[in-house]
Order: sequence, then structure tokens, then C-alpha cells
Amino acid sequence: MLRATAAIILVAGLPAYAQAPATLEARARELPQAFAAEGVVEAVRQATVGAQADGRVTQLAVKAGDRVQAGQLLARIDARVAEQGVAASLSQVAEAEANLVNAKRHYERQRDLAAQKFVSQAAVDQAEAAYKAAQAQVAALKASAGQAVTQRSFATITAPFAGVVGATHVEAGDHASPGRAIVTVFDPSELRVTATLPQATLARWKRELPVAVELPVLGRAVNAVRATVVPLADVKTHTVRVRLDLPSGAGLLPGQFARAQFPVGSVRAIAVPPTALLRRGELTAVYVLGAQGSWLLRQVRTGETLIDPETGPVVEVLSGLAAGEKYARDPVAAGIATASR
Repeated sequence: MLRATAAIILVAGLPAYAQAPATLEARARELPQAFAAEGVVEAVRQATVGAQADGRVTQLAVKAGDRVQAGQLLARIDARVAEQGVAASLSQVAEAEANLVNAKRHYERQRDLAAQKFVSQAAVDQAEAAYKAAQAQVAALKASAGQAVTQRSFATITAPFAGVVGATHVEAGDHASPGRAIVTVFDPSELRVTATLPQATLARWKRELPVAVELPVLGRAVNAVRATVVPLADVKTHTVRVRLDLPSGAGLLPGQFARAQFPVGSVRAIAVPPTALLRRGELTAVYVLGAQGSWLLRQVRTGETLIDPETGPVVEVLSGLAAGEKYARDPVAAGIATASR
């Protein structure tokens, strides 16, 4: 009794959903022909900040997903060795400056005595040389001290620009050495897709816009605002890379998959939205509206994905659907309507 009741409820509920599935009319028209190239979302500005000093990581101030401002602290490395180097350099500078003062006074005395004919000119020249050497020594040690101060600053790692922390590559307590990656930061406001094109397709594309970029993770497509061809071809695959700048606010993350549709001409064809196709294994079909108002499942043979300037990506139908016939926009709704008859 329970199964019968459930069946009655199910059948009674079908017509409410499937009374009038939306229909579209098949028609042949000129559509832009596109070459589909798979790509990856990248950040235009992305930096992996590495260590420039050797030591233990004493503080990791951020974690993946944090927003940071330019100059904000990311990590800190043990700076005690660098501090000692600065102190030693400053002490050497102080000693050299004291020697410089003494050399200057000795040179002035020798010069005065030479004016009174008490010492020879050779003694004055020797004192002058010692004075200039002391000046050079002070300059060299000050430069060395500046280098030590710069080395000490490497213990503090800051964000190079405002953005989001994509990944941290160390933990507090890890040993950092020059060149080791610490934190990856990217700017989410400027994203692009890098796709690979065969050289022959590049010639057909002619670098024209718009280029539609399908974003499966969002279930929609956007038009690239700028296209840049990287002026270097791969000698093995004979392909070139193309960078497609995306509009701001796309809501994507670096590393996500994308598919770019490069216009390479036009073709006259019957095309349907991808959502109108019913795919079951090797079967590809559409629901066609029959003469008696019933829905007929008909197998079709599909071709390339084309770009409709008004609706976005559409699929070319090579056979199985004629111009003027009406088909269901939603094959699931048409199937339920057929089952309810």
C-alpha cells in the first residue's frame, strides 16, 4: 500500500514539473569557429619570497589564505649572528675613525714643521699618504658595516606587495638558508590564463579578441580583456604560449583549470547549447518536439564547440537535427514529460 501511494504521488507530481519544457528552434547561422586550448589560471603578480640569511625561523607571522599589505611581516629569522656582525663592523669603524683623526693631526703637524724648515718634504708626503690611507680605511669599513646592516635586515622577511598568502613553505623552528622558499604571495585582483596554441592555429587566430575563457569551476565563461603572445616557441612541440588577462572580480584561484576558445574563422552550422544535449555513454541525443506535441529522443552527431556571441559556447550538430525543428532546452524536463504521458 505504501509503494502504491508513493507511485501515485510521483506520477501526480511529474506533470507539474514537465508540463511545458522550454523549447528552442534549430536554425543554421554563421557562427565564429574557435580552437579550444586548455590552460591554467595564474596570478599576474605572484612572488615566492625566499630567505637571504642563514638561521633558524623564529617566527612565522602568516598562514595560507591571510591577506597581507605591502611591507607586512611574513617571517623572522634568528638575527643574533647578524647582530654580532653589525656590532663588530661598527667597532672597526670607530677604531678606523680614531686612527684617521690621529693621522690627520700628524699630517698637519708635519706640514707646519715643513713650513718652518724643521722637517723635509719627504716626511710631509709620508704623513699625507698615511692620512689618505686612513680615510680610505674608514670608507671601506663603513661600507662593510653597511653590508652587515643589510645582512641583518634579511632576518626580517616582509611582503613585497599587497595580496593573499598562497602557501607557507616553512614552520617556526625550521632552518632557513639563502634561497629557501619561505612564503608565496599573489595578488588576486589581477589574474590571467596561460594557454598553449599550435603555431598553425596561431596564424589562423590573427590575435583577435574577444577570446572566451570557459571556467568550469564557476560554470560560466568570461571574455579575456587582453591577450599577449609569449614571443618564444617550444622547439619540441612547436607550440606557443598565450596569456589571457581576465576581468577583475572573476573569483578564481591560481592553478585552477580553464579552457580558452580562440576565434579562427566562421562556419555556417546548426548549434545547440551544451545543456540541451543528453549524454549517456556513447549516446549523444536531443529531445525533438514531434508533430503530435510529444517529445522524441533523437541521436545526433556533434562537431566542434563554437562560440555564440550572445549566449556563449554552443555545440555544432552535424546530423540528426534539421533547421526549423524544435528541441528541448532541458532534456531532463523533456524526459520526465515523456514518462508522464
